[in-house]
Amino acid sequence: MASIVKALEPVMKLASRAYQGAVQTELNKIGLRYEDLMSRDEPEVNEALELADPDVIEGRYRRLKRASDLAFKQKELQDYAPNMILEPMKREISADVDKILNRDLEFDLLNNHKSG
Repeated sequence: MASIVKALEPVMKLASRAYQGAVQTELNKIGLRYEDLMSRDEPEVNEALELADPDVIEGRYRRLKRASDLAFKQKELQDYAPNMILEPMKREISADVDKILNRDLEFDLLNNHKSG
């Protein structure tokens, strides 16, 4: 089994890069970042946003609002700002989300074990 996984690793890396490129292209059309797709309804995302710098929150809000406007108008960001530098894979809250998830997992492991 491990040899099959090892043999498929180069194919999966190639597919991963192709998929990431396609996602970046679509995000650039509306000026979003991958993290903007994270739902604030998820408790860990909401907590990370509450802890984030106000500029991060404002940037996210503006990108989401702009994307909604572009979708309504059926336009792309490049129609309005062709020279804008976009960073669709820039991470600003992912590390905090991961820390919060790990903290919650550790809490569950330490406090919710069943004694036999």
